[in-house]
Amino acid sequence: MDSPDSSVDVLWRRFKQSGDRDARDRLVLQYSPLVKFVAGRVRSGLPAAVEQADLVSDGVIGLMDAIDKFEPERGLQFQTYAVSRIRGAMVDGLRASDWVPRSVREKIRDIEAAQTRLERRLGRSPHDPEVAAELGIPLEELRSMYSQTSHTSVVSFEGAAVGEEDVPRAASDLPGADDDIPEGFLRAVRELPERDQIVVALYYWDRLTLAEIGQVLGVTESRISQLHSRATLTLRRKLSDAAS
Repeated sequence: MDSPDSSVDVLWRRFKQSGDRDARDRLVLQYSPLVKFVAGRVRSGLPAAVEQADLVSDGVIGLMDAIDKFEPERGLQFQTYAVSRIRGAMVDGLRASDWVPRSVREKIRDIEAAQTRLERRLGRSPHDPEVAAELGIPLEELRSMYSQTSHTSVVSFEGAAVGEEDVPRAASDLPGADDDIPEGFLRAVRELPERDQIVVALYYWDRLTLAEIGQVLGVTESRISQLHSRATLTLRRKLSDAAS
């Protein structure tokens, strides 16, 4: 009896050699759990108004696109390649729905502009009290702004980190080994404050939830959400600056 892996290999050969539609449909079923996995990760950072079913629907389109474009002979892992395509399709769907309020977008721009000015003056990533002072607001208001913008990270960060062949390379899509991660991304992460680096590593590489990270660091999930938002906004800005 063929092993599951060899059966999948047969499906790939049938589809890539002859365009067999039945083989393609079977591959979609084989890898459909990836869609649920990615949808769960994306959904955890979004407001209740965003439906899980919509994410899954967009993700299936991304999966089919990944199957059509994947080249097994290149020796890449399909799962890693597919996760980027699936997540990218979900983000495209979120962008098309334009669910982020204008007020939230304005807050993101204000924070990023303040961070940029301070980083140029200080020669390092600014601390929260410095950003708050630059914006002329209390520290608690800044942290409230981080909480309000935290659910936009999946969209705002995705657009800034683009890898080979314009496949979105958000941090959560990247494999764990350093040699598989673009050096520019690693450099940007190393420039973050130490606690932000820990949050990024635990969330994106170790796949912990925000609540689990809070338990590790001994702080509330709300505080981890603020740190995660701050880190992703900073990474988005650094990657955008590097690409320009």
